[in-house]
Amino acid sequence: MPKLQGFEFWSHTLRGARHVVAPMVDQSELAWRLLSRRHGAQLCYTPMLHAQVFVRDANYRKDNLYCEVCPEDRPLIVQFCANDPEVFVQAALLAQDYCDAIDLNLGCPQMIAKRGHYGAFLQDEWDLLRRMILLAHEKLSVPVTCKIRVFPEIDKTVRYAQMLEKAGCQLLTVHGRTKEQKGPLSGAASWEHIKAVRKAVAIPVFANGNIQSLQDVERCIQDTGVQGVMSAEGNLHNPALFEGRSPAVWELAEEYLDIVQEHPCPLSYVRAHLFKLWHHTLQVHQQLREELAKVKTLEGIAAVSQELKMRCQEEISRQEGAKPAGDLPFHWICQPYVRPGPREGSKEKAGARSKRALEEEECGTEVLSKNKQKKQLRNPHKTFDPSLKRKCVFSLCRGCCKKRASKETADCPGHGLLFKTKLEKSLAWKGMQPELQEPQTATPGTPGGFSEVMSTALA
Repeated sequence: MPKLQGFEFWSHTLRGARHVVAPMVDQSELAWRLLSRRHGAQLCYTPMLHAQVFVRDANYRKDNLYCEVCPEDRPLIVQFCANDPEVFVQAALLAQDYCDAIDLNLGCPQMIAKRGHYGAFLQDEWDLLRRMILLAHEKLSVPVTCKIRVFPEIDKTVRYAQMLEKAGCQLLTVHGRTKEQKGPLSGAASWEHIKAVRKAVAIPVFANGNIQSLQDVERCIQDTGVQGVMSAEGNLHNPALFEGRSPAVWELAEEYLDIVQEHPCPLSYVRAHLFKLWHHTLQVHQQLREELAKVKTLEGIAAVSQELKMRCQEEISRQEGAKPAGDLPFHWICQPYVRPGPREGSKEKAGARSKRALEEEECGTEVLSKNKQKKQLRNPHKTFDPSLKRKCVFSLCRGCCKKRASKETADCPGHGLLFKTKLEKSLAWKGMQPELQEPQTATPGTPGGFSEVMSTALA
């Protein structure tokens, strides 16, 4: 069967999907995708996968894609970050039998993407991107798609989109923010940029940004003319967003936890989802917020969620007929989260500590990053505790430290350089074995000469 392209791919393979769940690192895992599909999502993306790691690490492939094959989880698009055409295509070839399309991440604005040279930090390298998309379009049996961020200038954004389309991109998701718009500086996404791209290309376009409700979805489609709308943060706070419902939080929390029992995922993913779902309630019940941060089992997380449910129901019974206080509905209802601006974000409420701070308080220096936890599973005998690592005695990088330690005949345990120790051992060894030292050359007949050596030998 020939590979479908453009609108034919969208209408047949993707079944004309209009409601799309975004690729979210550690958050759009199988269990969450299945929950979202039950509540109106028509297309889902995997979390962003690193192409290079996907190619070289069989365990990474198994953990992130191969073990998650599920008939309910289609249509599905696998997203990769990459900066090398060959590596991108190698990873895509390994994934194409498990999905309906391969997406190239050109929208990640985070510092890790800058250090790794991928995501939105490739948006000025048009020749490289052209080669990546062109090669993938030629080699893959499934379509290649892209998710991008906009430039400040609409005309440059349009030319960028047209370049990707010409290279072979079959569907384009446009996040209406620049790569500088992130965190507290996110601001509103520009639907004008998205609208201009939609008018300029002949492939399907999905819009991303400013989506907190079904009304936002419908308004975005009407205002921009896009084929579908992608939601990330809105979906995390209300997985029923595409149904146009705002159910009680515990309804979706319990359903999600049931799915996790059937399709397990790392506990950190589950905890993060519960923090999002219960976000508003946890501002009220700070003690349970701390418990949710510190609990170490799925059963423990479920118990905290159940306790939150009971407290909310008690509050409901006391407030029957009452109206919600403030601008938000009752806190136990799934509802949007409005990201605070720079000034608001710096003013933390008394007693409201971050999940990471709570975990560190509980575990001290034993807390490792998610990446190091995964490495520790693969290398159980290796030490990853930063508190056990020794620092450079000269406070230099390894190269400079090596030069200085060699010059000064010094040791640096932090870098594993032992010039002084090795010299001392060498001298001690020579002192214990004098017979290995070379004899002095002497003239026969002179003191210490040949006759003396012979008489000594015969003695």
